[in-house]
Amino acid sequence: MYAIVEINGQQFKAEAGRRLFVHHIQDAENGSTVEFDKVLLVDKDGAVTVGIPTVEGAKVVCQVVTSLVKGDKVIIFHKKKRKGYRKRNGHRQQFTELTITEVVA
Repeated sequence: MYAIVEINGQQFKAEAGRRLFVHHIQDAENGSTVEFDKVLLVDKDGAVTVGIPTVEGAKVVCQVVTSLVKGDKVIIFHKKKRKGYRKRNGHRQQFTELTITEVVA
């Protein structure tokens, strides 16, 4: 059984026991439980239920493993040829690591 759930504007495939890295959730603490009720699709052993826009009564229960994880560094480099202009900037996205405990449908 799996579900497609929307978390912070992104869609994820949620199965019990799976780990997810989602955009940083502000008020999440390590070991706390978080529930998401924006379930867009549920598949129960081949019986697919598509929500309009969400599935009624369905939710995904997750446990926060790590509240703040930094992603890989992305380097942004701008250059204009023959002008002597160079600009280097970096960015590391912040994530929250979740473990899906159950999918309720």
